[in-house]
Parts: sequence; structure tokens; C-alpha cells
Amino acid sequence: MESNSQKVNVVCFGEVLYDVFPTHKKIGGAPLNVALRLSSLGIDTQIISRIGNDEIGKELLSFINKNKVSTANIQVDPTHKTGEVVVQLDDKGSASYTINYPVAWDKIECNLEIENLVKKAAAFIYGSLVCRDETSFKTLVKLLGCAKYKVFDANLRSPFYKKEVLTNLMMQSDFIKFNDEELYEISKFLNSPYHSLKQNILYIAELTNTNRICVTLGSHGAVLYYDGTFYYNSGYEVKVIDTVGSGDSFLAGLISKLLTQNDPQIAIDFACALGALVAEKEGANPQILNADIIRFMNPI
Repeated sequence: MESNSQKVNVVCFGEVLYDVFPTHKKIGGAPLNVALRLSSLGIDTQIISRIGNDEIGKELLSFINKNKVSTANIQVDPTHKTGEVVVQLDDKGSASYTINYPVAWDKIECNLEIENLVKKAAAFIYGSLVCRDETSFKTLVKLLGCAKYKVFDANLRSPFYKKEVLTNLMMQSDFIKFNDEELYEISKFLNSPYHSLKQNILYIAELTNTNRICVTLGSHGAVLYYDGTFYYNSGYEVKVIDTVGSGDSFLAGLISKLLTQNDPQIAIDFACALGALVAEKEGANPQILNADIIRFMNPI
């Protein structure tokens, strides 16, 4: 990865949308959440996606621009609407999702401009949900062939994933991020004989030839396997409002540190703190300053 003496840039690919809660709506979509948080952490960030030619699409563009993420590669679809996701929260703030289909981000088209953008990026971040439609999936496959460092966020959303597609995405990645439920589900369909978290990480690492894997553990922190070494953070205690976007901010925090400092322990500690701070606030993209994160990690 890049050293901290160089300005790094990251490209995120996939869904941009509105999360519709019972009483309000918030801008979201995992790749956009990651992009917005990376930008807030000082990383030059671009998003490749697609919106509808509608009012909420215009609102999305305005919000993204205000948050210093380029909208130059957000396409406008003449027929499909901007994406919306209905979010339901349980009594612990954990979210479940109803994701409308088809919408504009299902139809992201490839072109030379975005291929060149991805070629120049220090990292290319993508997930599995955008593969539910053939148009966006074909674009992703093309862009993966251009990317120099590929970061795969599994982000499983039933029923929008298939074993063969997930396996292909993992095989092409340089870095994989799961939550613990995703790790065990994917290990099972890859016929892992193991039961422990560590054994399954090593099993997937060997099977996919990916030696950088991170697994988030909710309130219990995360485990990072990085170039043959395991790093751990046991989590930070907060009062959870909702978990929407917490994992996305975690990934942004992790990748931002790995790109600029190359110290995996610092990276996982910072990422866990950032994810916890997001979980104690409403929505996926609350404003959190770098100073807030440092103060939270070191209160004295």
C-alpha cells in the first residue's frame, strides 16, 4: 500500500440511495457511506454510481458534493429511479433492510473515464449487493481488471447474492472485510470443516489467496489478519442508537490508516473507535471529527 508521504486516492463503486426509517430518511448505501467517511478523514475519494433523474437524486448529489466527494462519475439514469431502502430497527438498534429493485444503481455503465479513474486509484472498494443486476455486475468485473488494490466488503443482503459470485469476488480481492455472521455463512458454503473464527479466516485466506482479511464482531470489536499476523481490538462500549453505516465507517477508518500509516494495530483500533461512535448516533453518516475519535480512544 501507499506510504504516508504520498497523497492517496480511493474509488468506491456501487449503490447510492436513501435509507427510509419509520420516521425519517437518511442518505446511505454502503459504498457511499465508505466514500463519505474516507473523505472526512482526508482521503481523496471518488464514487462511481448511478441515480435517477428525480428530486431525491438531485438531493443526493447536493449532499455528496457538500461532503467533498466528487460526483463526476455518478451517472443519471433516464428511466430508473434513485434507490431507496426501507430500514427496520430492532430494540437493540440492529437494522434489517428491504431493498427496492430495479433502481438506477443497478444500471451503472462502464466507460473509459471510470476505467482510467480506477487504474489510478490506490484502492478500489466494492461490495456484493451491486452484483444483483447484470449491468452493474458486468461493469464491476471490467473495473476489477483495472484496479491495482481491490478491497471487497462482503455486505451480504439476502436474497441478493450467490455463492459463485461471492467466490469470484473474493478470489479477485486483495483485502476482504466480513462481519462475523458473514464469515461463518461463507465458510459454510465453502465447505470449511472448522468452527473457530481464526481457523475460518485462515481457511478463506488460503482458499482465495487473500492474505488480508478483517472480521468485525459488533460490540466486541474486530479481528484483522494482515500478512500472516493477527491483530485484535475488543471493542468500545457505547449506547447504540442504530448500527446503520457503522461497519462502513469502520472500513473507511481501517483502510484510511492502512493506506497512510501501514500499522495494522493502529488501524484496527482507530476503525473500531470510529464504528462505535457512528453506532451511538442516528443514521449512517453523522459528522465525526478526527479529534473526536482520538479523544474517544484516549479520554485522559
